[in-house]
Amino acid sequence: MTRAVADGRELAGRLRRRDVTVAPAVLNLLESRTDDAREQARALLRAVAPAELGAEAGGHVVGITGPPGVGKSSLLSRLIAEWRAHQRSVAVLAVDPTSRRSGGALLGDRARIDVDPADRDLFIRSNAAGNRLGGLAPATRAGAAALAAAFDVVVIETVGVGQSETEVADVADTVAVIVQPASGDILQFLKAGIMEIPDVLVVTKADLGRIASRAVIDLESALRALGSADTPVLAVSSASPPSGIAELVAALDRHRAGLDLSQRRLQSRRLHALADFVAEYGEHGLRSLGGRREAERWLAEQEPGLDVPTLADALERRAEGA
Repeated sequence: MTRAVADGRELAGRLRRRDVTVAPAVLNLLESRTDDAREQARALLRAVAPAELGAEAGGHVVGITGPPGVGKSSLLSRLIAEWRAHQRSVAVLAVDPTSRRSGGALLGDRARIDVDPADRDLFIRSNAAGNRLGGLAPATRAGAAALAAAFDVVVIETVGVGQSETEVADVADTVAVIVQPASGDILQFLKAGIMEIPDVLVVTKADLGRIASRAVIDLESALRALGSADTPVLAVSSASPPSGIAELVAALDRHRAGLDLSQRRLQSRRLHALADFVAEYGEHGLRSLGGRREAERWLAEQEPGLDVPTLADALERRAEGA
């Protein structure tokens, strides 16, 4: 028996009423690849676009990234507790490697994040990264955009740092890059260009004392060399008793408050449409647009009020007419 496909506009209406309990159904719809589901997903995304909402979605989309093993999940557990202590609803999209056997998320970050399973204002979903190491699957981008209409905070936690994982900066309002002291991450970040993407830099294991303080100084020096001296660097500890968590939340909020949010989200929607197009048509499709740079230039010339599905359709028509 075929399961009925959820109505995209109905789900969007519940998101607009800030009904956070609809989050599982929203993600299920966005992850489905059937033709009917994809059409309803497009309807959902159109219904939560600024043109229908009357403004940008109110949720703060936060990207959290850093090397595997740096303690992102432990830190996220503390951040969630801080947000929830202030009655802020939180959705977490934890991006894991893709299982070759099932195609699903391999690690299941939900098992590593310490939360209250009875908390109805907290939603956590592990998303498979897809077929690109470090990349964001289309459902992750779409999920963040949709859930920001209902949740106060939407977190995208990525699988680890790599060149392609700078994609999280295309999606999030605020990006926090996590490093641990005495790990050699700073040099690797400089080589990979990753030091150019954080809005906040976080050094974990502040309880190590002088080693952590030295890492903060080194990061501040690297940022000055890159002309990014205004990027805050904070030392935190997730171990009991935790430290620096409230200060980190305040730094994330300050960055969001200082944003031209409309412009940042506009760029995010355009890059989301391009990512969806590339996921569908691959590098051959991208070449038909004249390459990534030409595609981004063309998108920048489009009307600012266009939603992601409309932009993706326009890219497809342009590729067919090439």
